[in-house]
Amino acid sequence: MSTPIRRGLTQILKKEPSDIVILSSLRTPITRSNKGHLKDTYPEQLLATVLRATLAANPNLDPALIQDVGIGVVLSELGGSKAGRMAMNHVGIPTTTSFYTVNRACSSGLSAITNVSHQIATGMIDIGIGGGMESMTRNYGSRAIPVDLWPALKESEVKDARDCIMPMGLTSENVAERYGVSRADQDAFAVMSHQRAAKAQAEGLFDKEIVPVETTFQEVDRKGQKVGEEREVTVTKDDGIRTTASIEGMQKLKPAFKENGTSTAGNSSQISDGAAATLLMRRSTANELGLTSSIIGKWAGTQVAGCKPDEMGIGPAIAIPKLLEYTGLKTEDVGLWEINEAFASQAIYCLRQLGLEKQLEEGRVNPKGGAIALGHPLGATGARMLAGLLPEMERQGLQTGVVSMCIGTGMGMAGLFVRE
Repeated sequence: MSTPIRRGLTQILKKEPSDIVILSSLRTPITRSNKGHLKDTYPEQLLATVLRATLAANPNLDPALIQDVGIGVVLSELGGSKAGRMAMNHVGIPTTTSFYTVNRACSSGLSAITNVSHQIATGMIDIGIGGGMESMTRNYGSRAIPVDLWPALKESEVKDARDCIMPMGLTSENVAERYGVSRADQDAFAVMSHQRAAKAQAEGLFDKEIVPVETTFQEVDRKGQKVGEEREVTVTKDDGIRTTASIEGMQKLKPAFKENGTSTAGNSSQISDGAAATLLMRRSTANELGLTSSIIGKWAGTQVAGCKPDEMGIGPAIAIPKLLEYTGLKTEDVGLWEINEAFASQAIYCLRQLGLEKQLEEGRVNPKGGAIALGHPLGATGARMLAGLLPEMERQGLQTGVVSMCIGTGMGMAGLFVRE
């Protein structure tokens, strides 16, 4: 079967007219749900902000040439499809541009970017935007577990079917127990995530990827009572990073999901709000429009793989080898890795299984921290990770990078990107 995907590092690094190239990849700050400065902001408001910023970052592109916009979203009402299209039109992308949303749980943002890339690769469109949006403040009431569910599935004789609604924290505990990931290792990993993110933030390493959000904010106390008046704010930074994170502090936290468990609020990803968007087009289209100099990278392939729902966190350890085989690469061919930190337990297991512990030490895995420090706004995370990957590849002088995450209900996804 013919495929637009090229295999082997030499072929992947070549510039071809059919390449699916990236002209911008931006994100909002990621802030803590219910507490952070984006808690009162609508998910479609976050999307509008990042779409407007995408247009501003590409002033020589007529918005009417954007043919489709695909946005990952997990929790929004009606899948975010109506509010998302409204936001798209609101910022000046015309009605001739189509819009859709994608829900593959934690990989929705990467799925959207992949879908748009596939649309370009097959000639369906020439230019598109892929991204994600999520307000977990507004839409996490059921904790992402369906409320109105066919009873036969809850009582299914098939354990894997029942396990699809297992709370994510319990899947983390399963990974820790089955694969020998200690509480001490999880806490140390979490502290490292915060330390790396704090250092990156202090050095301005997120500035290139973040666009500010102008919104309103109402401070509340611990009981949810209003404190003072609602005020207008401009949010410019991620606010979940704990600059004082320490092993001693992590050790004081109680298990969050299971008595005598090892996963805590400190070594698990944060519930967060945010959005991100990536502009993609065919290289030949960019050349024809005089936008060649704006190309910052390209998409080079994505793979997804399934695993048992009750240990969904191992997903990257399955998806990444599948991606490497698909693209004809070896582990050492990849310069930078962004692997989502849904839980420290699963992130550690995946790094061990993939043989990436040395790369972690060298700062080539999550060098600016991950979801434990930055947060995990479900629909936006994959796109957020790409927005961070590309400037870091440039900073470190690396050519190839992988974005990967586990997926609730038992899957993993991994995408390959090349810097220019």
